[in-house]
Amino acid sequence: MNEEIRQDRPENTSAMTEMGEWLEMAPSSLRRGDIVRGTIVRITPTEILVDIGMKAEGVITGRELERMPREIREVLREGDVIQVQVVNPEDRSGNILLSLQRALMEEDWQQARRLMQDGEILELTVNGYNKGGLVVKVGRLRGFIPASHVVPQESGEEKLPVEQRLKRRVGQRIYARIIEADPEANRLILSERAAQQDLRRRQKEELLARLEPGMRVRGRVISLADFGAFIDLGGADGLIHISELSWHRVSHPREILSVGQEIEVEVISVDRERKRIALSRKRVEPDPWQQAVSQLREGQLVEAVITRLTNFGAFAALKEFPGVEGLIHISELAEHRVHHPKEVVREGEELVVRLIRIDQENRRLALSLRRVSAPEYAMLDWEMAQARLQAGEEKGPEEPA
Repeated sequence: MNEEIRQDRPENTSAMTEMGEWLEMAPSSLRRGDIVRGTIVRITPTEILVDIGMKAEGVITGRELERMPREIREVLREGDVIQVQVVNPEDRSGNILLSLQRALMEEDWQQARRLMQDGEILELTVNGYNKGGLVVKVGRLRGFIPASHVVPQESGEEKLPVEQRLKRRVGQRIYARIIEADPEANRLILSERAAQQDLRRRQKEELLARLEPGMRVRGRVISLADFGAFIDLGGADGLIHISELSWHRVSHPREILSVGQEIEVEVISVDRERKRIALSRKRVEPDPWQQAVSQLREGQLVEAVITRLTNFGAFAALKEFPGVEGLIHISELAEHRVHHPKEVVREGEELVVRLIRIDQENRRLALSLRRVSAPEYAMLDWEMAQARLQAGEEKGPEEPA
């Protein structure tokens, strides 16, 4: 407070000094509302006399002293240079009536206008509320945040009565931006909603600048759509396309995700111009394809489940490797001519098929149902059976096969 009120050294000036608004005026030019600089020449319990370079000394009256906050009164000393506002250039007794508090308030209004023009975000404490909104202090000014500019803190809170929502905020810290500063009408209006929007925009810009493909980050699911899931990364939203949700086929994101769930994702791409972030959930999990191709052998028999039928064949998921699918082409379903796969198999059916080709480059498996008992694979089937038998013997009788 000392630094705010006292100006013993020329360099210790207020924002008003920096703006060049100190006035050294002749008595005839002194007007109500002017901000002037003066030196305290005497302090008494009933008044403070201030030399402002006029024919008469200025007076800060006892009435103002009574209303003046104690922390301001206690730091004032004779010889201090202060700024004051002219309340009356000349009263009936010929005195120049001054106000220190009004000068300080005027400085606060000047600061409030600068903060509004610069779009600054303020961190404030909620001091109170009424049915219309929240009350905060900005310096020595009373600010008001209308209820329509207060952001709900949690999902579903907007369903509560307005006064109940506002009462819960008293004593809390809040981020807000000044949207109106009118000293004549004594209106200082702020918005938490505008501040949140600005904060989110800044956070998004910072996040976009920091993110790189390949990075792994945590986020929260905020919405689900037919084509994927939107993830809040703490300032910016990213999209997990449905094809990047899991290694196994997903019909809709809700099969594996729910709104509010926290997950780890990998950044696939960052489009800083369009402000878009592509994410993947499946890439933070082990790739079942790599595990499968390291253990599978062309020609071997595998257990599978039919997942879907198309005009050209049936897709089947390998039971031993969840997330890995292969295609049974329509020509590989039976020895006889098949017009549609539904003539031979149905979705959900479990069966044994033969793996006839592994295409590692394109991550594709070709399966066959008609070759399951083909004699050309008899030797391979015998070798695979012997290998399984040997593996079972090595585990021992106490261990599960």
